[in-house]
Amino acid sequence: MHRTHICANQPWWTADWKEFAHYRDLLWFLIRRDFITLYKQTILGPVWYVLQPVATTLVFTVVFGNIAKIGTDGVPPFLFYMSGMVLWTFFQGCLMDVSSTFISNANLFGKVYFPRLIIPASLVAKNTGQLILNFLLFLGFYIYYRLSGTPNIHATAWLAWLPVLIIQSALAGLGSGLLLAALTAKYRDLRFALTFLAQLWMFATPIVYSASKVTEHWRWILLANPMAGSVVFSRLAFLGIGTADLTLLFSSLAISIALAISGVLLFNKVQRTFIDTV
Repeated sequence: MHRTHICANQPWWTADWKEFAHYRDLLWFLIRRDFITLYKQTILGPVWYVLQPVATTLVFTVVFGNIAKIGTDGVPPFLFYMSGMVLWTFFQGCLMDVSSTFISNANLFGKVYFPRLIIPASLVAKNTGQLILNFLLFLGFYIYYRLSGTPNIHATAWLAWLPVLIIQSALAGLGSGLLLAALTAKYRDLRFALTFLAQLWMFATPIVYSASKVTEHWRWILLANPMAGSVVFSRLAFLGIGTADLTLLFSSLAISIALAISGVLLFNKVQRTFIDTV
């Protein structure tokens, strides 16, 4: 028989990962619950996950490609924008979902004990399912453009780094979401600024423009943005455009890891007393 010892004065900078593993069945249940709840009362179900990136990419193609005439390094604008949206949509989904962990689950947290990090982990897993669908959609368009003889697009050896880019994007979304969740537990009005923050973050990421267009004066924004490396190197992997800027790649990795660690620590500290303020 498994026994769980709940200790009120356990240091906030420590985490019982064995206990987390013991609740893996709960993790799987929450993942299934999120998917079922999301699709149960919808007409199109998972198709909404497909429509969102396609619609966004079409808008970008018309506005930034046809009207603003922003260059896409010789790549078809639709493919250029979609290659940037795949990992960004995954990151944004993790950020927005995880940031509402305390607010959305306050009633559940107040009734039963379980490792609180189970909830953010299930939300990242849910968004990973969306990521798979978006990648399959992107690959469909990618194969179409390749078969139609579109020049200037080719896969590179950086494709082997794709799992690293996915993990890095997950860490960035999880860490940022945990930090915001901890802050919104006390400062509730911050949740109203999340959508605006996500929009600003997207335009600071080279999705609708090439990183090569960023001047040296503004390059620090790319280096400080953990998603810049993910987008740049995913394009380099699939489309063969861009420069293998290792400084940008390792800067993105380092910041994502730092966000994840600081997010877990702050979340672990706040979850001890948040039920008194939420």
